[in-house]
Amino acid sequence: AQQKVEYSWWVRRLGRAFQLYDETRIDHFRGFAGYWSVDAKADTAMNGVWKKGPGTDIFKALEKALGEVPIVAEDLGVITPDVHVLREAIGAPGMVVLQFAWGGGYANTHLPHNHYENSVVYPGTHDNETVVGWWKGSASEGEKGYFKEYLGVDGKDPAWALLQESLKSVSQTAIMLMQDVMRLDNSGRMNHPGTTAGNWAWRVGDSDVWSKLQEEAKGLRHLNAIFDRLPPGAKE
Repeated sequence: AQQKVEYSWWVRRLGRAFQLYDETRIDHFRGFAGYWSVDAKADTAMNGVWKKGPGTDIFKALEKALGEVPIVAEDLGVITPDVHVLREAIGAPGMVVLQFAWGGGYANTHLPHNHYENSVVYPGTHDNETVVGWWKGSASEGEKGYFKEYLGVDGKDPAWALLQESLKSVSQTAIMLMQDVMRLDNSGRMNHPGTTAGNWAWRVGDSDVWSKLQEEAKGLRHLNAIFDRLPPGAKE
């Protein structure tokens, strides 16, 4: 149905997003390659079938209507080869998340030595625990051991270890949560997927918080400088 009207809903929705943001993240990007179709009357999503998504067709329509399509493709989870093919065909950056890096062996795509340039690296996303919360909570002893060995750190400041590693990455863009800059535990968590209450309620605080974060600001600027991520006008 959307194809018949040249994906007009998507054109309107993303057109507005592009007015507001430099780049727009598309969650569940894999649905453009293939999606799980379930009867609308079904009680659960257990029974369904895989169907082919619109592929490049929708992105051609978006480019025709809007010009450049500056998106980030959320390609996390179980991703099939057709998703990688589609993402590369449209030139969209994918995602790597450093919290996911410390299990599964050396081939784990989230490990820094497996990062690729056309990607966005996160210490953790809005759907994750904060780095400190993850370290104190769900991170296993095996993950912590590999984390410390791989990064050459003692684990006393895991949030800033991952901030530094994200800025060091070959990924073209690094995005970090303010909660991790502030070294907050899960009291600052933004979102709990699968829940319906208490999400997106965290706020950075009153204006005086910035005066308390001067050392963090200096530290971030220094890391951006040594890893060549400062804009030209701000280089030391």
